[in-house]
Amino acid sequence: MDRPPNLAVAIEAAAEAFVGVLDSATSRHQVTVPPTQLRVLALIRDRPETNVNGLAELLDVVPSSASRLCDRLEATGLLRRTPDPRDRREVRLVLTAAAVTLLGEVRERRHRAVQEVLDRMPPRAQHELLLALLAFGQAAASGTSPSPADTAARTA
Repeated sequence: MDRPPNLAVAIEAAAEAFVGVLDSATSRHQVTVPPTQLRVLALIRDRPETNVNGLAELLDVVPSSASRLCDRLEATGLLRRTPDPRDRREVRLVLTAAAVTLLGEVRERRHRAVQEVLDRMPPRAQHELLLALLAFGQAAASGTSPSPADTAARTA
């Protein structure tokens, strides 16, 4: 089956709609932490060994910019800098309990917002979307497209 010529455009539009749903889920509930800072908190949550230099690499910014972001998060009580127990010259970034709670609330709000959109889709479309997203994720992770046999096996 040939790929429709506008598939990439449709995916980009869907991605923008998805981001809009996620953004509105946080803005509707007056989350006072800017999106960039939420992203930093999520990166640190997912990589607990992160230091400022590692964070700068993840964000593709200079270390001084990452350090200023951490300063702001520390000032709001969402982040602590602690000595690395293995090398006291290193400083590890650690989320506070307030940050963990905030990230959990944001995740729950986003899940509910996405579920509201999914609930407006027919069950068959939801199933097809799930299969397509799984295939897309696998292709993105491997750098290759799934073979037609793999796709057929998943839809059977």
